Amino acid sequence: MTESSLRNPSRRTFLKAGALAVGGLILYSGEVERHWIDIQHVTVKLPNLPPDFKGFRIAQLADFHYGEYSEPSFIRACIKATNALRPDLVALTGDFISAGPMVRRISAQFAYHCADLLARLECKKKFAVMGNHDAMVGIADVTDALRTRGIEVLHNSSVPVERGAARLWIAGVADILIGKQADLAAAIPKQRDRATEPLILMAHEPDYADQVRGSGVDLMLSGHTHGGQIRIPFLPLNHLPPLGEKYVEGLFRLGDLQLYVTRGIGTVEVPFRFRCPPEITLITLD
Repeated sequence: MTESSLRNPSRRTFLKAGALAVGGLILYSGEVERHWIDIQHVTVKLPNLPPDFKGFRIAQLADFHYGEYSEPSFIRACIKATNALRPDLVALTGDFISAGPMVRRISAQFAYHCADLLARLECKKKFAVMGNHDAMVGIADVTDALRTRGIEVLHNSSVPVERGAARLWIAGVADILIGKQADLAAAIPKQRDRATEPLILMAHEPDYADQVRGSGVDLMLSGHTHGGQIRIPFLPLNHLPPLGEKYVEGLFRLGDLQLYVTRGIGTVEVPFRFRCPPEITLITLD
C-alpha cells in the first residue's frame, strides 16, 4: 500500500472492501458452490422408445476427480443424493480420478478409493466409461477398480437393457482425447433393431458428437467440460478442455442425435466453481 493511500481514508476503506470481497468470493467458490449439488431433471423424447421404457430414469454423474480436490465426504453426499432419486440406471461418464498433481501410483490407488464409494450406489444397473484423466493415469487400473466393485465398464462395447418384452442398448466408447482408442463401430450392436431399440452412447468428450451423429445413436451422454467450472460474467469461458469447447453443458439436438453434457461433480487445476455448481442429472426417457 502506498504512502498516499495510507493518508487517504476513503482509499483505505475501498481497498479493505475490495480485499474482503475477493476473500469472500474465494471462500464462496471454494467451499460453498464447489459442494452445492444441483440436481437437473431432464426429459428426453426418443421417437423409437418402446412403451415399456416410458419413464425410464437414468442418473448421470461424471468428473469426480477424486483425490485432487473432491473429498470422500463430498462423493458420499453425491451418492446419497443419487440413491434418493431411485434411478433405473446409473451412467458414469468418466474422469474418476485426476492425472495430477499426485504421482501416478497414488492416483491409481485413488481409483480404488473412488470405486469403493461408488459401490454404494444402490441401483443395480451401473455402467461407466473412461475419461481422459483415467487414460493418463492408467485405463487398466481404473477399469479394474470399477469392475471389481460391480460397475460394468463399457470399452467400445454395448449391453442390452430389458423391460418386459422390450429393450434398449447402452454403449460406451474408450476415451477419445488421450486414449485415442474409441471405436464407434465396435460399440454399436449389430443385432439391434434400430426402429424399436434406442441406443444410448456414453462418451466422455462431448465434441465427439460431431463424429457420432448419423451413426444411429439416439442419445449421447458426456461430461468433461465441467460446464466451464468458473463462469465470470461478461467474459468468455476460458476453462474448457480440448474436445469440450463446442458443446459445453445441457441438452443439444444434432439432427437425429441428442446430446446431454453434464457439468460434472469435481474440479481440476483449481478447487473453485463459480456460477457453475456440481451437477447430478436425472434423465427421464419419454
